[in-house]
Amino acid sequence: MMMHAASANARTLEAEIGWFTRVMETRFSLHFGQETTCSDVREHVPPRLDSDDSEYARLVRQFGMDFDERVLLILALIPHVRPEVLDMFFVNNKNFGRGFTEFGGWKGKVHGGFLPTCETASFVINGSCLDSRFRFLKMLDDSHFFIEKGIIEIDHQEEGEPFFAGMLKISGEYLSLLTTGRSQKPDFSAKFPARRITTPLAWDDLVLDREVLDEVENITAWIRHENTIMNEWGLERTVKPGYRCLFYGPPGTGKTLTATLIGANSGLDVYRIDLSMVVSKYIGETEKNLAGVFDQAKSRKWILFFDEADALFGKRTQASSSNDRYANQEVSYLLQRVEDFPGVVILATNLRANLDEAFARRFQSSIFFPLPDAEQRRKLWEGHFRGKSIAGEDVDLDRVAEEHLLSGGAIANVVRYAAIRALNMGRSGISQEDLAKGVAKELIKEGKTI
Repeated sequence: MMMHAASANARTLEAEIGWFTRVMETRFSLHFGQETTCSDVREHVPPRLDSDDSEYARLVRQFGMDFDERVLLILALIPHVRPEVLDMFFVNNKNFGRGFTEFGGWKGKVHGGFLPTCETASFVINGSCLDSRFRFLKMLDDSHFFIEKGIIEIDHQEEGEPFFAGMLKISGEYLSLLTTGRSQKPDFSAKFPARRITTPLAWDDLVLDREVLDEVENITAWIRHENTIMNEWGLERTVKPGYRCLFYGPPGTGKTLTATLIGANSGLDVYRIDLSMVVSKYIGETEKNLAGVFDQAKSRKWILFFDEADALFGKRTQASSSNDRYANQEVSYLLQRVEDFPGVVILATNLRANLDEAFARRFQSSIFFPLPDAEQRRKLWEGHFRGKSIAGEDVDLDRVAEEHLLSGGAIANVVRYAAIRALNMGRSGISQEDLAKGVAKELIKEGKTI
């Protein structure tokens, strides 16, 4: 299937690049006053894609792309698929002994080819027409589907340089889709400090109070009916887009699992922000690290999950020094980004009191995850053994559940320890003693006694 998708994309891109090459050559001829059979680059009609089954064709049809938009899209792709096509832009201005300013473009640190910028695209589409150049700006606006859907990215390396100097980049997700036919998830890195989290578990494995489940259902209901509420019911003028919620309670009570299952149930990816990669001691770096995640997430309907959120969204303090003022400024920035995010943001913390109060006021829901009661603990214990023949005859889960106040995470640790102990002792199943030893170790970790 993937080989077919890649072949279909290759055939379509060959035709599209051939068309773009003719457009580009005509633009050069018109710009330098050379002989050409065309008086306008738009005389070159783009290839018809009506019955084309490639991902590239589907994307063009989905958004009804016109001439200008197709030039922009293929120009962003060419450095990755046929970089030599852009070598024409390396021609030098003999009067100044350097390249032509109107061509734009960057020279990569490693890549030997020409890397197009917004200036390059404007030159190919508009030539030197200032009126057309201004209209072209609409394609680079945040409201255009190229930017809104995360198809095209504009990379501005230096503050204060002209907007058109920004590099024109195809996003990694769409580069993969339009070449191999597979939608690629972003890789965890310093520039993208978030990891996609998944779980093999289902809603039936989630053991929570009825009240907690009702609150969680409100989040999934918002995801299902957001379009109806905002657009069909016309509340987009008075209700901010997105949904912000706080999960708080002791560790191991199901906060992360719940966030993951909300995504799985709604068909959305959940990304957990790695705070160790986000928080920086250098002024402005924390905001910069986080901005990359928010900018990518806003067009992809991801759920953003901030675990141990008090480390990032802590209380603002009275500013008695420059460090205090910067810390408060940082929290204010984060608050604004969370509030403006059009998707679902979930903050999780063990201690709600450590969070800045301004966040709490802006949450659509605040859900407390308590330690499980005896009945819930029994269900959690049974969940580990259900459908498996690993429990010895002496195992009494009702007794263990009744006697020991443990969270779901702690119970999982006990089962893991008990399984290791049983195998180390040459047994094919877990005994009550294995569980007792595991419980004792877990209670010691928590500073408790049996």
